[in-house]
Amino acid sequence: MRGHTVSEVAKLSGVSVRTLHHYDELGLLKPAHVGANGYRYYGKDELLRLQQILFHRELGFPLEEIAKVLDAAGFDRVAALKAHRETLVAQSWRYRRLVRTIDETLAALEGETTMDEKGIYAGFDNDPERQAAREARLVERFGDGVRPAIERSREIVAKTSKADFRARKAEQDAIEAALVAGLAGGTPADTAHVQALMRRHHAWVATWWGVAPDGPRFAGLGRMYVEDPEFRARYEAVAPGLADYLAEAMRLFAERELA
Repeated sequence: MRGHTVSEVAKLSGVSVRTLHHYDELGLLKPAHVGANGYRYYGKDELLRLQQILFHRELGFPLEEIAKVLDAAGFDRVAALKAHRETLVAQSWRYRRLVRTIDETLAALEGETTMDEKGIYAGFDNDPERQAAREARLVERFGDGVRPAIERSREIVAKTSKADFRARKAEQDAIEAALVAGLAGGTPADTAHVQALMRRHHAWVATWWGVAPDGPRFAGLGRMYVEDPEFRARYEAVAPGLADYLAEAMRLFAERELA
């Protein structure tokens, strides 16, 4: 059976030919066979493996971890798909609740209805165990030197008034809305407009950290937005591709202005 060429798989999946070649070089996705003409050909099994790669990428797994998971003895594709479904359903439920909170807040601000103060925060994840897990991932990524920043952030959150919280949330939303517009319009991450947004984002992060992050930490935070499943899901729910777009913009800002 001939199978699909690299170009055909790229068109089917939306994955670039260059990326497929890279996956082949890594051993992550090998073609079913290579023809006498030197062309790579992919069959149904390879197409399904690529689907698994893309699901794991969406959930924030680095490529080396994806390879370990897919090549592990006893890997069950059906069980993996069921697990992916459960994760995505849980995430979609949470973001639907956050969208409802936005709608209810807008209605209250426009005088169409009333809203109690507790409702302002409906859908936000303030679970202590989840927060502890996030902090553990920060330490794993940035080292023990980030612990003082975590402590400062806890103190800042505890002292932040509801008015300040709303103001910071409004700034976050404004930055993200501008980024989504730039992403949709094909504005490169290195343009002056996007980098000005990164200046605002850097200042916004500093309000929660209690100190302005230096270049490596700001760029590292951007990578975390992409690689951490929870952060990636959060940004991708705002707009597909936003996590990568934001991370690249942060990396460039760190190199140019925080070096």
